[in-house]
Amino acid sequence: MKFLYVAELVGKAGIYALKKTLPELKRRRGIDFTLVCADGATGGSGLGRNHAAYIRKIGADVITTGECCFYKKDLVENWPKLPYVLRPCNLGAASPGSGRRVFNRAPCPVAVLVLLGTNFNRLRVNNPFEDLKPLLEKLRSETPQVIVDFHAWASGEKRTFFAAAAGLCTAVIGSHNRVQTTDEEVLPGGTAVICDAGRTGSAESVGGTDTSERIKEYLTGIPHWTREAWDKPELQGLIVESGGDGRALSVERLRIPVAPPEQTGQGEG
Repeated sequence: MKFLYVAELVGKAGIYALKKTLPELKRRRGIDFTLVCADGATGGSGLGRNHAAYIRKIGADVITTGECCFYKKDLVENWPKLPYVLRPCNLGAASPGSGRRVFNRAPCPVAVLVLLGTNFNRLRVNNPFEDLKPLLEKLRSETPQVIVDFHAWASGEKRTFFAAAAGLCTAVIGSHNRVQTTDEEVLPGGTAVICDAGRTGSAESVGGTDTSERIKEYLTGIPHWTREAWDKPELQGLIVESGGDGRALSVERLRIPVAPPEQTGQGEG
């Protein structure tokens, strides 16, 4: 199977880049299943209900989130109606939604699991290392094709997590930092990994947001994530190809530039 992972959408530029590239990319590369990380799709932090539905309409099979999963009230209130949107699995049992699901897709069902790292994380979550093996054993009893989105801050935690997951799933894809790393590889045992798949949105920015506003944030200490950047929009992500046994055969990083709209701010949103 061929899996496409679209790195974290950031703001309207991210949704615009997805719209402009995804349908043709799926057709041209023969993609069987598409994952889209959308933790920053709405205003640079979080995911709104309407954006979730629109991303699904564009062509996402599953939408993953991270620590911003509950930032938008309209999404929280509609979790039962959005089975294709996953929040981190290691949040508390009382949290709405689900962090894992098996999707029935030809030629084989696909399981997706989202876990949140602990280093520098302000949320209280269960230890992802303790949850990992039991969760993967459960999912692999239903399908050999298992993709993990590990939304974490520290590269050291990610690399350690990769070692713990090696041979137990098809891929572990790092997200959250919004900067694409170049350490993609297929580990012994057939698990594809990368510390961070990057971001989809403005490539000339700070994590997809306006550079001048982020400089001001460091000078004043006042957070400001709502001003989105539009310079050099592009789709970033990853293609993983696997065999019938669920072992990864190859992993390829993607960076696809997109022509900007005629007037900045005319993207979807």
